[in-house]
Amino acid sequence: MASGIRLRIIRLTYAEALTNKEIAHRLGRDPATTLHHVRKLVDTGFLAPQPVRRGNRGAKEIPYLSTGKSWDLSGEGSEALAEAMLEAYLAEVAELDRGELDQSRLVIRVTTDERREFEQRLADLLDEFRDRSTPEGDEQFAVYVATYPSR
Repeated sequence: MASGIRLRIIRLTYAEALTNKEIAHRLGRDPATTLHHVRKLVDTGFLAPQPVRRGNRGAKEIPYLSTGKSWDLSGEGSEALAEAMLEAYLAEVAELDRGELDQSRLVIRVTTDERREFEQRLADLLDEFRDRSTPEGDEQFAVYVATYPSR
């Protein structure tokens, strides 16, 4: 999973099944490159192939849909995965129009226990909204949260 492209493919296919060609187009990548990642995601259970359909010229197309397995990767602890998450975030933000990104930055001075409380309450809030999320929801948006020491 330590790949920004794979994380983006999972996000793209969360609510809508897409073919490899559609995925490649949305990512601005070569279809052969994305196919490698799609196959890995299928092999590891992060994507599921959907029923075959016919494309514009009658060619067989296989759409893929995210299985939801990757919903919470925060506990993985891998440095490579952390880098991939940041890479995916930066790539997605770079594609936004001005004003589409709502961001905040805050430095807080608290005790160690208060920091743990803050992080747990934030995790609980994210979990609550994750559990409400459905592919049929009215609006889809992404959340990226990071906490780090302020030096």
